[in-house]
Amino acid sequence: MIITKQKPLEEIVDYIKNDSVVFLIGCALCATTCKTGGEVETKRLSELLTAKGKIVTGWDILNPACYILESKKLLRRKEKEIAAAEAIISLACGGGTQAIAEITGKPVYPANDTLFQGEIIRLSPQEDRFEKKCLMCGECIVGTTGGICPVTRCPKGLRSGPCGGVNKGKCEVDPERDCAWVLIHNRLKDLGQLQNLKIPNKPRDYRKERDYVLVNKR
Repeated sequence: MIITKQKPLEEIVDYIKNDSVVFLIGCALCATTCKTGGEVETKRLSELLTAKGKIVTGWDILNPACYILESKKLLRRKEKEIAAAEAIISLACGGGTQAIAEITGKPVYPANDTLFQGEIIRLSPQEDRFEKKCLMCGECIVGTTGGICPVTRCPKGLRSGPCGGVNKGKCEVDPERDCAWVLIHNRLKDLGQLQNLKIPNKPRDYRKERDYVLVNKR
């Protein structure tokens, strides 16, 4: 899941300081789960912008916002409302925001900051907690590291073992954080796969972070 947090209202308003009329677009998937761009949040932002003197021609929720075809359907579904708007505010992730901008031909401004791909630790009225688990680097090695990603879990992104700063199982960058490679060692030990530690991981190949990826069906 793509984790996002909503920008401060002042920053959103600053984006549209020269625009009086706007249209809002949220996302039914990740942003809804993060409570940053679902129906509730989109309606609330509409109310806040109206209170700031802005005219909101309407809003809609895409499912998902990062799907270009959904954006095209939105253009047909809300053609008049979008045409009347001077700008669009996206309550989706960065990918969704770019998809919306590509299709609408209007200035599109993000209401959210995109943080990382991760997993849900806790959802509650008191606290929502998410944890970063994947950088989407294009060459997954967790099959040999016990299902734990060292690129993400280690602040230094070390792929072949811990640095010299590990102290009592903790990371030198953050003494409260468990060293990723200690976690990997312990997981592999539990799985009976400690031999995996002898498998060298090649340096990260940044060429695998491509603009377009074709997934072939087998």
